[in-house]
Amino acid sequence: MDDRGPKADSVIEPGQETPPAPEGERSLFFRIFPSIVLPMFIAVVDQTIVATALPAMSAAFGEAERAAWIVIVYLVANTIAAPVYGRLGDAFGRARMMTFALLLMMAGSVACALAPNMAGLVVARFVQGLGGGGLMTLSQALIGETIPPRARARYQGYLAAVIVTSSSFGPVAGGFLTGAFGWRSIFWINLPLGLFALALIRRLPKKPPAGIMKTFDSGGLFLFVCFIGPALVAVEQARKLDAALAPLILSLCVLALGALVALIRRESRQEDPLLPIALMRNPAIWRSDAMAACHGAALVSLINYTPLYLRAARGLSASETGYFLLPMALGVGVGSLITGRLVSRTGRTAIFPSLALIPANILFCVLALFHARLPLAALPALFGAIALCMGSVMGVVQVTVQNAAGPARLGSAAASVQFSRAVGATFGTAIVGSALFAVFTADADVGRDAFAALLEHGPAALQALAPPAQAGAQAALHASFRAAFLAMNLFAMLALACAWSIPARRL
Repeated sequence: MDDRGPKADSVIEPGQETPPAPEGERSLFFRIFPSIVLPMFIAVVDQTIVATALPAMSAAFGEAERAAWIVIVYLVANTIAAPVYGRLGDAFGRARMMTFALLLMMAGSVACALAPNMAGLVVARFVQGLGGGGLMTLSQALIGETIPPRARARYQGYLAAVIVTSSSFGPVAGGFLTGAFGWRSIFWINLPLGLFALALIRRLPKKPPAGIMKTFDSGGLFLFVCFIGPALVAVEQARKLDAALAPLILSLCVLALGALVALIRRESRQEDPLLPIALMRNPAIWRSDAMAACHGAALVSLINYTPLYLRAARGLSASETGYFLLPMALGVGVGSLITGRLVSRTGRTAIFPSLALIPANILFCVLALFHARLPLAALPALFGAIALCMGSVMGVVQVTVQNAAGPARLGSAAASVQFSRAVGATFGTAIVGSALFAVFTADADVGRDAFAALLEHGPAALQALAPPAQAGAQAALHASFRAAFLAMNLFAMLALACAWSIPARRL
């Protein structure tokens, strides 16, 4: 954008009005960015705001083992929604589809706040996630649609900072609201925020749709759901370590694998595919998407399971946990902003996550191996340092993928990144949760209700046990979180490998 106003050789007669200068980047920022960023903020915060409220929800409804599905089902719905909204946004206009997604998000929030039991809450979270997935995908595409290419890296850095900061801010807000007003308040807060966001969306420029959709790929959507659903249920059942469930788990894996093969074959031949398989053949795109998936698995798992660790192992309340996670929220935001500015100034892209993920992996190892011995005061600094390094990824991924896809495929490109991150976060959260609960319950002397008691009462729950049982439960608790943090470290290592393999390293 040019902020210099009229050209020097233009002559303005006396009494003639000066023609309006073209819209500068600053005015474009204030007109466009708030309208995009608030819906994105609402959607991403709701991914993780339940983390610090999970103990309160488990205490209200029981069924602590199913509490993880409150997080997972939202991510599943995000995963399903991402390619759908990417395609519909290209066909019908992104501002219009964002309004629909926001209304669906608000309806799901009301249903969550009124949920009478755990099953009702899980279903309502699925509806909420269908709206949230649209908000995230459409926000990314709107940046590519409205911002000039050279400035896009900086804006993607801003948006990445919002995404990851919102993810980290969610548990902070959830802890404060749960401690002050109860866990249902974390859903009611979406109504005033949603109404404000609806007003801001009306400020977006009305642009014609980028393309025409001849038919909607309903068969592709069906196969996609047939892949995601059985695969997640298989992961959830595997954590129970019950040999009697082996036939069911194997059947679910076969069904998921068959659906995945059929989905890839169908989308490769489809004229209007739901999933952008053609884009994924580009090495810069599929490797960037793979890095986004691994990054989502590591970061979202860390954000969602750290509050459980701070409650069960350290005895912090929901509000105290929220304050402990503030450095994580700040670190990931600062990392994203710094990376966005560096990319915009230098034109270099993949080198930044390639370097920043090295210390992130080292710190994940420290957390996994020494979490039981680290003083409580050291944990916020450790979380903040990990988050600062992890903040280097998402802005780079979006810029790389959108540049490689070209302007005609911006919606599909943004959807591929959001889809990849959602798939990674969904399966990563499920796998880390499976490792956590499987290791904790592997000891026959540790009952399945012990973890629920730890979530409700903290380490004080062990005082009622005999000394040998108390020592066994304490050892099982530390071993389970060691396994969870090591699983996150594995995902971070895979993200590092992907970062070094991306062929497009400059704009």
